[in-house]
Order: sequence, then C-alpha cells, then structure tokens
Amino acid sequence: MAFIVFTDLDGTLLNSEDYRYDAALPVLQELKNRKIPVIPVTSKTRAEVELLRRQIGSNDPFIVENGSGVFVARGDDRFDVSDTDTWEGYNLKRFGSTYSEARQQLMKVATRLGEELRGFGDLSPDEVVELTGLSLEDAERAKTRDFTEPFVTPKDLYPKTLEEVVASVGYRVVVGDRFSHLIGKNAGKGKAVRWLIDRFRRNTEELVTVGLGNSPNDLELLETVDRAIVVPDMLGRPHPQLSDRGWEVAPTHGCQGWASVVTSIL
Repeated sequence: MAFIVFTDLDGTLLNSEDYRYDAALPVLQELKNRKIPVIPVTSKTRAEVELLRRQIGSNDPFIVENGSGVFVARGDDRFDVSDTDTWEGYNLKRFGSTYSEARQQLMKVATRLGEELRGFGDLSPDEVVELTGLSLEDAERAKTRDFTEPFVTPKDLYPKTLEEVVASVGYRVVVGDRFSHLIGKNAGKGKAVRWLIDRFRRNTEELVTVGLGNSPNDLELLETVDRAIVVPDMLGRPHPQLSDRGWEVAPTHGCQGWASVVTSIL
C-alpha cells in the first residue's frame, strides 16, 4: 500500500502566528525515509514554496496559488507527467490563467463593482509587509506570482456580490478577511489534487491519500482525499465551516497538531 500526504501550509504545517514548523521536522524526515510524498497545497507562490522545500530538504511536487499550477521536479518518475509543459527545472501542469491575465481581469472586476481594488501588483513590498506581517524578503516572494492576483478585500461588500461579479468575467474568487484571490475558472485545489493523485496512482496498485487543512480555502482539498484531517485554531477549535463534516480534528493547532496526527497515521 502506498500513501501520499497533501497539506495546506499557513495554519496547518506552518504555525499561523510565526510560520514555524519545528515540531513537524522529525515527522517530515520519517515520511521522507518511508518515501511517502508530502505535497504542499497552498495559496503561496512558487518562490515561497521553493524556499520551504530547500529548508526541509524536499523534492516532492507542490501545488501553488490555490490550485493554479502543479510543479513536479524534472526526473521525478513517480508521476506521469506526459501532459505537462516544461518550466525551468520542472514539469508544470497549469490549471489557472497567467498572471498578466489575472491582473487584467481584476481591473474589469473593479470597474464593474465601482470599487478600487488594490492587488499585489499595485502594492510595494513595504506595503505588503505592513498588511501581512511578512518579512521584506517573504513579501517580495509573495509578490512573485505566476497565475493569480490577491487583492485587498473591499470593506462593506458582500462576498456573494464579489463572487457574482468575478464570475461575470469568467474567473473565480477565494474571498478572505484581509485578502481575496482572483483565480482562473479552471483552477482549484481539488482539481489539482485529483490530477496529481491520478498521475501517482498509475504507478501503484493501492493508494491511500491523506489531506490536512485548517480553513474553508482547503475544502476542495479535504473533499478529494481518502482521509481528511482538520487542524484547529490556537484555541483548539476547528473552523466552523469544516467542523460538521465528520472529519478528524488534530489534537492541537499548527505544526504540533500536524505532527501529532501524522505520527498517529504512521
């Protein structure tokens, strides 16, 4: 039997308050020793995930910008990448739009709403630091985008209204408290995860998939895997939109909860 682990990053593998992952390092090493892939599934950019992969010594595939792109290292023969494009040192399966297209559509959405929408492309690195609490280096990586455009969520605008206007220009939006993400209509965490599962399954007879997430943004991911696990907040509470589905809840928040529940699976 083969296993594959899909995981959100912020608030799941990484602590939400300090982005640390110390408690997970021994478990990540054990997974690596057992040749179990650990696939980040995140709204972060390729540049941000590449840094994390270097830090933890991972060469596994990763899914970025809310399921807009799946990157598989060249030469990774665990996955059938016959329907991908080459992108620097990777094979890329792109589900989303290009970044320039996303920027153009954001301007259309702003016009239809009659609102000024400030995307990451409109913000300086210092402004991103101020809004997110990231370091300057991390803010610059967050601005290095390939497929999607995050923008400051307008105040006093109903999420449903925003979703409808975005749909009218042929895109999707992931609405957040501080930032919303404009993504291509064919992108999504669930679609990207299913594609990668299918490519991995071609090389193994029996496969069990595990997924970990902490927010509604992870709903598609958690619905796609065999075993879904919700990582709670700092008070030990699962997100209300994930708490009524019968999914397992990790014993505590962040990387410690991630490590504990993955250890129990192992």
